[in-house]
Amino acid sequence: MEELMRALLEEALALGAYRAELVKVEDISTDASFRSLCASNACGNYGKNYMCPPDIGTIEELMQELRTYETALVYQTVGFLEDSYDFEGMMEAGNRHNELAQKLRASAQERSVQEDGIELLHLGAGGCRVCATCGKRTGEPCRFPEKAIGSLEAYGVNVSLLAQTAGMRYINGQDTVTYFGTILCRTRR
Repeated sequence: MEELMRALLEEALALGAYRAELVKVEDISTDASFRSLCASNACGNYGKNYMCPPDIGTIEELMQELRTYETALVYQTVGFLEDSYDFEGMMEAGNRHNELAQKLRASAQERSVQEDGIELLHLGAGGCRVCATCGKRTGEPCRFPEKAIGSLEAYGVNVSLLAQTAGMRYINGQDTVTYFGTILCRTRR
């Protein structure tokens, strides 16, 4: 498992992650109150994305599931903006982060198949963005369940504390936007 996670760390950096570190899952801080942030629906995905609450599961179930993993690769991307109102730049940086997340997810999946007895969980920034419009919005089932990525926040992860745990900065300077993702690893049960 250690070899797999180190290889994924190197791959995350090669794919364009700004930083990547390995942490013990037991050191990741979770808090059920993050569900209320999701329920406030600031992003517009609450109840409209299969990988977001309430469809992804209860906060208690997800925090418990998270605790069954042993090691986590934490990676971040940083986008540089024209100014703090550069919404297009933020969206572009988010898209680049999601492209990296999908490439890393595919590679992690391929590598884990080669290592018998390993299970992975990939969590990203905000709701799943595999499809331009989630099937939840159109009354269809999830089109790509094997590619879907839940959010760190939906699992109750305090991302600012996750950054500290991984030795990373949550905010990387004026006129930047920082996104985080994780791949959690455990021995198959």
